[in-house]
Amino acid sequence: MKSVNRHIVWSHSQLSEAQRQERLGAGVVVWFTGLSGSGKSTLAREVELALVSNDRHAFVLDGDNIRHGLNRDLDFSPAQRGENIRRIGEVAKLFYQANVICLTAFISPYKADRAQVRALLPEGKFIEVYCAASLEACEARDVKGLYKKARAGEIADFTGISAPYEAPERPELTVYTDGRETLEVSTRKVLDYLASQHLV
Repeated sequence: MKSVNRHIVWSHSQLSEAQRQERLGAGVVVWFTGLSGSGKSTLAREVELALVSNDRHAFVLDGDNIRHGLNRDLDFSPAQRGENIRRIGEVAKLFYQANVICLTAFISPYKADRAQVRALLPEGKFIEVYCAASLEACEARDVKGLYKKARAGEIADFTGISAPYEAPERPELTVYTDGRETLEVSTRKVLDYLASQHLV
């Protein structure tokens, strides 16, 4: 990666982190990860709705939406998947610094990429939520028809079919989005975890 130009200097805020938090609440990154069709975006949107309804500043960064703009130049090869997550990590960090509860919904299949994002944030400010749903469950759901296309060879480097998914080993939270839990139960688990960490 190209190094930062030595003539570029970091600009600091006139507000301390404590001052910002006192006025705006705590920022945090909640990172939803799981296979395509595992319910990441659905859950993130439900959590966002609950938080905003309770006067907390929350926003969802969605994988598909980001690839319409910021990351439209990237494909799905392993290297460019890594760059996709690197960029999102930097954006999520900015949201955290702006005291937003940033909810990200990305497959983010590689452990190393997720660990790189975690390293950008202070301890306790990156919350990994594993949306646990088997390949069979996601493929049966296949709301976008992507698994069918991947099986037919129409989509290359598709996670779970022709590309790997490395499940989290020690996520802060696991939710079972394959039908073992209702959406309401999964949403409550996320909100309860945030409350237990004094983040909401």
